[in-house]
Parts: sequence; structure tokens; C-alpha cells
Amino acid sequence: MLQDNLILEHYGLNELNFDTIKSYRDRFAEVKPAHPWNALETKEFLYKVGAWGKVRDTHKEGVTLAGLLLFSEERIITEVLPQYFLEYRESKGNEEWTERFTSQDGTWSGNIFDFYFHIHEIVRNSEPQPSIASSLTEVLINMLIHADYNGEGGVILEKQPSYYVFSNPGLLLVPSDSVFSNTVSQLRNPNIVKLFSLLGLCERSGSGLKKVKQNWSLHHYKTPAIDQDASMHRTVVTLSLSTQERQVSSSEKDTYNTSITGSGNNFKGVEKYQNTPKNNVEINSYNKNDNSYNKGDEELIEELESYNNDENSCNKGENCYNSGYNPYNKEVDSYNNIYNSYNKEPKDDLSNSVNVEDIDTKLWDIAALAREKKRLSPNQMEHIILELCKEKPLMLKEFAYLLERTPDGVRNNYLTKLLRKGQLQLKYPNQPNHPKQAYLFNKKDIEK
Repeated sequence: MLQDNLILEHYGLNELNFDTIKSYRDRFAEVKPAHPWNALETKEFLYKVGAWGKVRDTHKEGVTLAGLLLFSEERIITEVLPQYFLEYRESKGNEEWTERFTSQDGTWSGNIFDFYFHIHEIVRNSEPQPSIASSLTEVLINMLIHADYNGEGGVILEKQPSYYVFSNPGLLLVPSDSVFSNTVSQLRNPNIVKLFSLLGLCERSGSGLKKVKQNWSLHHYKTPAIDQDASMHRTVVTLSLSTQERQVSSSEKDTYNTSITGSGNNFKGVEKYQNTPKNNVEINSYNKNDNSYNKGDEELIEELESYNNDENSCNKGENCYNSGYNPYNKEVDSYNNIYNSYNKEPKDDLSNSVNVEDIDTKLWDIAALAREKKRLSPNQMEHIILELCKEKPLMLKEFAYLLERTPDGVRNNYLTKLLRKGQLQLKYPNQPNHPKQAYLFNKKDIEK
């Protein structure tokens, strides 16, 4: 298995697609506008993010394998990885594909970065529920960062009316029965993970599929299924969009193992995808609105403690982008001045996991923006919290689960402020430490 930090000495900047690099840098600047790397020249920027490498003993340098996969073009990528192949196909339930495009069709770069954002756009337009679209892109990014690009068969995403199938070369690096509960990430491509995580698109927590399963449960869908074909050395993840039990037939699954190579350009109904700067700007710009699917900023930072242990972590440099994180903490006064004992809320109550059955889909969807957007202003977060409390009284651990923030962060940064402003009230105001303490929307505040 090739390591994605492998330095390709004979592959330089000329082998890269500069529209893709511009798209990546624009997004990086959007996520981290004050970051010092934004001022770097192209080669030095690529070195910082892990897409460019230097051989210390010989002073030779070149694109890394991860950089090639994200920023080059299909024809050049296949010089190094002959089996490399990406495909998206969509059907209305018959044998004809209503939409299909591959990394080989020659109308776009064919690299995994542009592939991700093209699929991201398709999913966003076809799945109106943000929480469903977010889960689908979570599995997509998981497939791209864990694929064995030296293996046969390529990376394939198929959409059918009632389910999605994600198929990639490479077997799981953790036991299959622990994938949906695992909290430790085993990485096949740590540099690719780093490149995507710098944009807030993934994290190294091992909890991505666990969250997908929880979301599917909230929508009462069939539990996501993972199958591994040891003979073909492939992993297949099936996400059903139906509440009815439905098994994908063996013949359907065989499609992903046998019809992958040799496809070339002779596809029916290929939708051409032009990878132009205009497209990149459009893709980047939509993340600025309230439907952005970027991960929560606080969640990403919470997980970076484990990421820093990796030898490829960008946080070892003096330009660590975590400095200056969470400026809102300085704006919030401690609620201890009012309820001195409130912050001593029993830890046992917070440590209990939230009963997913108690969280209905309406609450889950109200909080979707908080889970999916990279950054939220205090006003946006407070609005979401108030909307949640209008539905029902919520405990601190329920807020933490719905918003995907730490309990202390939710309490100190938002709830205490809303209590002080009189927009929320405690269910047990005379017993701040009550084990069933919850937050209620203060209707009297509206009457005022």
C-alpha cells in the first residue's frame, strides 16, 4: 500500500490543476481569513498543507501522493496510480443511468477534491433536508479519505430512488462491528485527511459514521449497512432512505465489484461537468449562507487534540491556526455571579448519553445549522437555542447533543447569557443543581 506522504520527485507544479488549487485556497481563506498561510506563494502553501514534499538528504522536492490526488488531473494521477477511478451514477430504478460521470470523461479535472464538491452540490440540491444531505456528504468524505487508491475498482457512488451505495477499494482498518460506535480513527491516508480537515470538512475522531447512524435513527430509516468483500478487497456502505426493511440484492452489490474498470468514455447520458473558476466560486460562495454543511468550529477544535499527535499535524508549526480560537468566550460573563452553585451541576447527569428516541426530527432539523456550519455568530446560536426551547424544555446534555458542542461551552457561552437577559428560565429556579434541570422559553419576555 502506497503512503500518501510519498514524495513524487519528478512531479512538479506543472502537473497540478491551478483552478483546483485556487478553489482550495479560496475556501481555506474563507474558513481561516486571518491565517498567515494565506499570504504564502503557491509552492510554500502546498508544502504547509502537505501537498508538497522535500527530500532532506538530496534537497529534491515534488508533489506528494496526497497532493497529486487532490490537485492534479486524472491522466497524470493514473501515471502513478493506474487503477485510479472515480464515478457517480444515478438511476430512477431501471437499468438506464439518468446521470453518470467519471474521472475519465475529460470535461473536468478528475481529482478527488473537485469530485467531492461536485457530488456535494448534487446532494445539496436533491436532498432538501439538511441533516440527510450532511450525513450523505459525511459518508462521501469518509469514503474518499479511507480508499486504497492503489486498489482495483475505483471509488463509486450510486444513487437509487430509495438508497445510496458508497463503494471503495480497501477493507476497513477497524472491526466492522465497531464502525458505528468507534471513537478511535485508523487512517489509511493521513495527509488526505489533513488536507480536508484544514477546510473543516472532516475530523480525526472516528465518530463520523456513528453520527450518521444516529441521524438515520432519528429519521426512522433502516440502519446503515457495511459489507466487506475480502476477495475484491472492497468496502460497501448502503444508506437506505426508506423506513421499510429493504435488502440490496446480491446482483446489485455485484455491480460495484465487476462493472468498474474498462468503462472509458462510452457512457450514456453523461452530464458534463466543467471545472471552471466560475464553478469554483459558486461552490465556495454557497457555504457562506445559512445552509452551509461545514462542520461546527468548536467540534473541529475539540478533536484536534488527538490530531496534533499525528506526525503530519499542521498544528506542530508555529503558525498553528488554533490560536485565537473562540473569541466569543470573552464576551460572556460567568453565570456564577447569579447562581453561585449552578456550575456545580452533577457530572453524572451530564455523562449520561442522550436517549435518541426523546429527540424528535423537528428538534434535530432546527439545530442542523449549528451542527453543520463552520462558524456561527452568537446571535445565530442564541436564535437556534430559543427556537429549540419553544418546542420543549431541554436539558444541558440535550443541547450539547443537538448542537454538537460541549456542555460547558453551551452553558457558559449561550445559556447563561439568555438566562441573564430573561429570554430563558430554569425549570427549577430555586434548585440550580436539580438533576432534571432544564431550560424553558420565557413567554413573559415576548409579552413585555
